[in-house]
Amino acid sequence: MGALGAVCVGARRVRGCAPWRFFSNGTQPFYQSSEASQAKFFSPLQKIMLPPNSFQGKVAFITGGGTGLGKGMTTALSSLGAKCVISSRKIDVLKATAEEISSQTGNEVFVIPCDVRDPAMVKNAVSELIKVAGHPDIIINNAAGNFISPTERLSPNAWKTIIDIVLNGTAFVTLEIGKELIKAQKGAAFLAITTVYTETGSGFVAPSASAKAGVEALSKSLAAEWSRYGMRFNVIQPGPIKTKGAFSRLDPTGLFEKEMLQRVPCGRLGTVGEIANLAAFLCSDYASWINGAVIRFDGGEYVSMAGEFNNLRKVTKEQWDTLEGLIRKTKGFPISACHI
Repeated sequence: MGALGAVCVGARRVRGCAPWRFFSNGTQPFYQSSEASQAKFFSPLQKIMLPPNSFQGKVAFITGGGTGLGKGMTTALSSLGAKCVISSRKIDVLKATAEEISSQTGNEVFVIPCDVRDPAMVKNAVSELIKVAGHPDIIINNAAGNFISPTERLSPNAWKTIIDIVLNGTAFVTLEIGKELIKAQKGAAFLAITTVYTETGSGFVAPSASAKAGVEALSKSLAAEWSRYGMRFNVIQPGPIKTKGAFSRLDPTGLFEKEMLQRVPCGRLGTVGEIANLAAFLCSDYASWINGAVIRFDGGEYVSMAGEFNNLRKVTKEQWDTLEGLIRKTKGFPISACHI
């Protein structure tokens, strides 16, 4: 096998392993240690949402599939019958993940090492993908890079690295696979993973915000242009979902986790299993009329931060009583307008 050769991890059927178990342990070591009281109303389900064999006979290609969200999405697709091909730069990580998923689902998982920043490597990887698994039905652009830094501290190389991985990498993979699908007259579902702050921008992660905004523009543009070839393009904007890789760069000390929880109206962080279920649905035939969509998946964090008066939720009942009294004394106040 060459440097870009695919490796198939042998499938092994696991008897008595129900689909709900696939997410039962995977997020626990990195799941939040505390929750707000309202979290009890929004408990995450740790089971597969779609019917068994929803992806039987289909091929899925997932970049960044060796760890974190990519691993979770691959697990869901494989458990539903898909022949999965995962890709990233780290062959050892890919092989270990493929073996783990295959042992759980009983379905073969292929690995193809690839640096999405290199268009020549992407071209070779796509050629290998088609050779070993066939033209893909599902393509998930999940490979990403991010870290926190004051923007004035960024070097040109730091900026270029994030743009190359997130925006250029997504474009290289999408365009290379898309051209092959057009030639083969075959449709597919594309999914990109971005972030909630693409809509607003965000300090301290300016390269990521810029790159992911570009990914969303690319996805919506191709949804308009390439649907005539049978391709759909959608985007998920995850809020805070705790994975080892992301949090090691975005919250290395763990100091920000409590603040994250306070910003999320559902009172908890998201789980890998939840985004895996959403991704599987969007890539399935059940979502064949969802195209060009950007779906915010954040427990309400975005709207919580966006509303000018949302911080008033911190005001106690007693404080509201005082405030109502003061407001009622203002000149011209309509009595019927305030019933607190």
